[in-house]
Amino acid sequence: MIFIIAAIAIPVLLIIWQISIYNGLVTMRNRYKNAFSQIDVQLKRRYDLIPNLVETAKGYMKHERETLEAVIKARNQAVQVEKQVAADPSNADALGKLQKSEQQLSGVMSRFFALSESYPDLKANQNMMQITEELTSTENKISFARQAFNDSVMSYNTQREKFPNIIFANLYGFNEAPLFELDNPAEERQNVRVSFT
Repeated sequence: MIFIIAAIAIPVLLIIWQISIYNGLVTMRNRYKNAFSQIDVQLKRRYDLIPNLVETAKGYMKHERETLEAVIKARNQAVQVEKQVAADPSNADALGKLQKSEQQLSGVMSRFFALSESYPDLKANQNMMQITEELTSTENKISFARQAFNDSVMSYNTQREKFPNIIFANLYGFNEAPLFELDNPAEERQNVRVSFT
């Protein structure tokens, strides 16, 4: 009798244990996907602000057409790549492309702001000051959202790699999730300079 109960109880307990591991991995994966959605919101806000910034600057920076076009081109590329990552934040290739496009966008934005320093009327423009203030705020929110995403990814990856979770993770296709990092951490820590004083 005890052997019959044990023969039934042990497989049932193993199934419950496996279900628990599976559900835990699903929960962790959904958390990091949700964390990326917060980045997604802030990136879209940033992408929406950039054309307004360029449009405001056009009247003042007529001789800087190449720089203005480079900003819009980099922004458009980042928008396209961001859509791919938003569809699947676990796609390491797409996330890598987003990281590169974000670095390119930050680079052209830095050049834009450096160039705009030589236009005093532009620096004094109220619309320009408001947009740059919003952009700075958005950059900070992106940094916080990226940190939250990376924390969620780290928790998921840690849970996934624990034994015996790794067995079930591989069995059910829970792949390692990529972090959202920039190649140059020192440069990343610096805020975009938007001083118009």
